[in-house]
Amino acid sequence: MYQLVESICLKDCELQNIDYHNKRFNNSRKQLFGINDNIDLREKIKITPDLKKFIYKVRVIYSEEIEKIEFQEYFLRKRETLKLVFSDEIDYSFKYLDRQELENLLNLKEKCDDILIVKNNRPTDTFASNIVFFDGEKWFTPAFPLLMGTKRQYLIDNGLIFEEDILLKDINIFKGFKLINAMLDWENPILPISNIEGL
Repeated sequence: MYQLVESICLKDCELQNIDYHNKRFNNSRKQLFGINDNIDLREKIKITPDLKKFIYKVRVIYSEEIEKIEFQEYFLRKRETLKLVFSDEIDYSFKYLDRQELENLLNLKEKCDDILIVKNNRPTDTFASNIVFFDGEKWFTPAFPLLMGTKRQYLIDNGLIFEEDILLKDINIFKGFKLINAMLDWENPILPISNIEGL
């Protein structure tokens, strides 16, 4: 039985981007387990006033049904330098709890903070984030990520970033990049392309 996890940002006692998390959560249950009933995570995650003190990562661990809900105080980790690593076999199309394949690649990061995984000659994702590239005017995200992130989809739907079939050789035409996931603010600084080691 597969176990999956939905990681949701809880800020000021509000679940961020919750409609997108609900959609991915229920779509995963339908595709992997054939379950058609929708669950609204807002009704399952019990938020108490004391949770207003910090920003939390809410981890909903589930398979056919929700198995556990965890609240983890969130601390922003430095992710400024990326090491290119290559794998044409890796599959993380669902947000599995078991990330051993990703962890094996993360072990190759050497002195960098994180990895940028290249699959079929295309940049995909880092260990736990989607990536977006800046050309000086617009932001572009790879059209073939390992995981369709909720923040990624929100930014696409709101016209802030655009999908593009980006090849490895294309990365150097961009001026900078950002990492995005449920816990990372879009307002974080732009990082230079030179921070990607191995180009």
